[in-house]
Amino acid sequence: MTEQRSGRSRRGFLRAAGVVGLAAVAGCSASGRSGNGGATRTGAPSGTKNDEGESTTVAILSAGSLNNALENGLKPAIDVPVRVESHGSTTVARLIAEGKRDPDIVSVADVALFENLLSPSWYSVFTSNAVVIAYNPETEGGKRLAEAGRDRWYEPMTNGDISIGRTDPDQDPLGYRTLFALELASRYYDGASNLTETIPKREQIYPETALISRFETGGIDCAFAYRNMAEERGYDYIELPDRIDLSDPRYEQEWYSTVSYSLPNGKEVHGGLIGYGSTIRKMSDAALDVFATQTTGEYLGEAGFLLRDEFPEYVGDVPETVKRATKGTSDANKAGKNRSDRRNLDANRQSTVSDITVLV
Repeated sequence: MTEQRSGRSRRGFLRAAGVVGLAAVAGCSASGRSGNGGATRTGAPSGTKNDEGESTTVAILSAGSLNNALENGLKPAIDVPVRVESHGSTTVARLIAEGKRDPDIVSVADVALFENLLSPSWYSVFTSNAVVIAYNPETEGGKRLAEAGRDRWYEPMTNGDISIGRTDPDQDPLGYRTLFALELASRYYDGASNLTETIPKREQIYPETALISRFETGGIDCAFAYRNMAEERGYDYIELPDRIDLSDPRYEQEWYSTVSYSLPNGKEVHGGLIGYGSTIRKMSDAALDVFATQTTGEYLGEAGFLLRDEFPEYVGDVPETVKRATKGTSDANKAGKNRSDRRNLDANRQSTVSDITVLV
């Protein structure tokens, strides 16, 4: 049975995503690749200081897939001025490790980068995601992919009937997670084999922050993307089976951990559950306020990210001030969500009563 899902944009502020994406495309090279890993902002991000030495503008260096959510979800939710610069997460880690960037907060799409490159004393795992295949239903290739659906999406890809976009596995986690998904799909589907050899081509690679925007120009028929990237822009996408999309904790050991990719520096990255991590590098009251909302805010779900009850999870020696700040914000968000759920339930009940009254 074929299953596919059409992404729907979340709230009004997420409509700005198209503008952000198109601006990123304009900055790309003609081939669609970018030597800087797909930056959406330039200049070394470091928080400005007031006379007391406290940061008045909080600088966040983040994964490209977080860019729209931070710009259009986090910023309106807080009073502290924030400056966001986004790249592929591997590039983010390298920029900091090489001393080229000095942000207040760093957020990456794979916590393995904290363990291998940055080694902070602590970090928070605050959201998750899923690998999906976004497609353009207006192109012939997109139509062929939609017809193939969840059970046979790989067939038009291996036949060369559609143009594909993906990100560079040497620059960001989405790139190597795409390869993980292809390898897992080779094992999952009967009749599919060696998809990592037959599907990926170098000319398919685009910066993460520009990938989905290629649909706007009709440059590609489909792209391997994160769920939130398709959701926040309202693009149609095919949901992959749980054993392939790297989103289900039940399959972390049995499936996801059995695949790996070697980075140019020789480090081997193993497959696993998608987890976004964040840490404060330069502690201040302003940075703490921003971090608390960034890692617990409702804006993440609205932007299409996957949330779990256990988020945020902490690794390492977490300062008590961080725990207190994020717990307070998280509790407030949950209370607000519960009130919203109750209002919706009451409205549904009232609607049901009205319908019954009319029928009677």
